[in-house]
Amino acid sequence: MDLSKVLSISGKPGLFNMITQAKNGMVVESMIDKKKFTAFSHERISSLEEISIFAEDEDVSLIDVFKLIYEKQDGKKALSHKSSNKELKEFFEEILPSYDKDRVYISDIKKVINWYNLLAERDFFDFSEEEKKEDKKKSSEDNENSKPDEKAEKPEEVSEEVKTEEKEIISDKEETKE
Repeated sequence: MDLSKVLSISGKPGLFNMITQAKNGMVVESMIDKKKFTAFSHERISSLEEISIFAEDEDVSLIDVFKLIYEKQDGKKALSHKSSNKELKEFFEEILPSYDKDRVYISDIKKVINWYNLLAERDFFDFSEEEKKEDKKKSSEDNENSKPDEKAEKPEEVSEEVKTEEKEIISDKEETKE
């Protein structure tokens, strides 16, 4: 699942797939009606990968919020973004209890839920790739953590070799003096 090519364009409904870069913007395709057009560089274009939700501790990336909704809904669509404000807030609080209620507005919650439903309709979510990447990171971190131990043993071995070489050099010097 690659959210870097899924775009939100300010003032335009829905989400868009980036097709290619153009001289003065980029060619995008609407996920709703599949129409292609040029989004110009002066328009406010945001990749979903760059968007995060304000939380009390630290911001939560949109992909993590989508993952939480996906797990709660078992991969199915969430409630409609046209539901009542109370229902939307309750749903979002279940998903992300630590979201900042002062800085995350109901319009933001509606967008997140609308985007999730739009992507869920198109079977866009495949979190198995994410888990594989996380497993690779963990295994590489484990390997890095084990390497310093090996290096710690080697200096002792080297120091013993150095000591024996020093002894040989000293004994050679003593022999040459005699």
